[in-house]
Amino acid sequence: MSSFLPARVVEVELGEPLPPVSAVSASGRGYRRALSLVRLHGRPLGLVSLELGTDGLAPAAYADAIRHTLAAEVAEHLAADGLDPATEISSAGVPRGDATPACVTERNRLLAHLPFISVIVATRDRAESLARCLDSLLALDYPTFEVVVVDNAPASDATQRLIAGRAPRIRYIREDVPGLAAAHNAGLRAARGTIAAFTDDDVTVDRCWLGEFAASFARHEEAACVTGLIVPAELDAVTQVWMEAVGRFGKGFSRRVFTLEDDTSSPLHPYGAGSFGSGANMAFRTSFLREIGGFDPAMGAGASGRGGDDLAAFFRVIAAGKALVYEPAAVVWHRYEEGDLASLRRRAFGYGAGLTAYLTSVVVEEPVRLVDLVRLAPAGLRWSAGRSSPRRAATELGYPSELLWVERRGMAYGPVGYLWGRARRRKMYPARAAVR
Repeated sequence: MSSFLPARVVEVELGEPLPPVSAVSASGRGYRRALSLVRLHGRPLGLVSLELGTDGLAPAAYADAIRHTLAAEVAEHLAADGLDPATEISSAGVPRGDATPACVTERNRLLAHLPFISVIVATRDRAESLARCLDSLLALDYPTFEVVVVDNAPASDATQRLIAGRAPRIRYIREDVPGLAAAHNAGLRAARGTIAAFTDDDVTVDRCWLGEFAASFARHEEAACVTGLIVPAELDAVTQVWMEAVGRFGKGFSRRVFTLEDDTSSPLHPYGAGSFGSGANMAFRTSFLREIGGFDPAMGAGASGRGGDDLAAFFRVIAAGKALVYEPAAVVWHRYEEGDLASLRRRAFGYGAGLTAYLTSVVVEEPVRLVDLVRLAPAGLRWSAGRSSPRRAATELGYPSELLWVERRGMAYGPVGYLWGRARRRKMYPARAAVR
């Protein structure tokens, strides 16, 4: 994609005076454009692209771009908060009155009783990336939580040494069975919290991350799972843009509640679990996740199924008659590796394999669902080729068509990989008993 320009990723809170946007990052890299996550009263409203001059942008220079892009979202948020409409967005942000925003009042009410939360981070030989993740977790504004770091089949003791130098609230566990699901299950067995939150070692979390999860569970007592918004931490290479488009980690800026009866979310409902959220930003009621046996260890990165363990868990929530809430205010920042073509091939293969591994697990657990999947297959094929497909969006951004075929090969492999992994680990993980 010859027209690609790296973007500095920033955030702006409209409830406060707007800051200037520098054209130079903290690391000293210069940029000609920025991608800004815009919030109001802490709630994310959308992403706005900003063109930067050599000296960056003064607040007055980009306030109008935000107004032009997000005027409807600002108006909707203010109306929901019972506040007067904004007549303008200036360098001072959105004009502030004396009234406390309703969203702030509700959040404070919901957090009157704080549940203890276990944050589980699986990692393998990425101490530098993990250190950034842990620093962000220790900066959370939530007072009652622990961090369980699961070192998955490590090649060195670097992670253990890193944890030894961190705060006492971080616990270290070693899990020698390779695979993300196996690591997550090890963390789940050790979790002390009534809520188990999961994120990845290449992620940094927003200060309000756990508070938004806790508030969402309090708001929706029927929910067994809450997922959140994933925003790219940097867009310095075109490969990162492709991964963002194909991975479709950002699920939008509107809160959604998914249930089994919700047949409007997708023509593939309830099997289109990718629309519910992503594994880098998810939380479960610990009791429910243990009740369903945790994550299927035949799936997940590092296992023969290559992926899909998060999708299978989301599906189990819906199939059990529980609700799954997508809460965009629970924000994490995902740092993509820039990657060469070989790493992109591995990732594309994994996306395809994970999807069909997950669907295979559904049929293995409940064979009667094969009838449903066959019935929905034509709609799935139409969607994958439609304009709203993430693959179509990625192709328009210059995503190599070769990788689409690699992903399809992954889809062909997924069922085989899942069944092989299931048979190989049956003795180690009896069916649905991984965490009991």
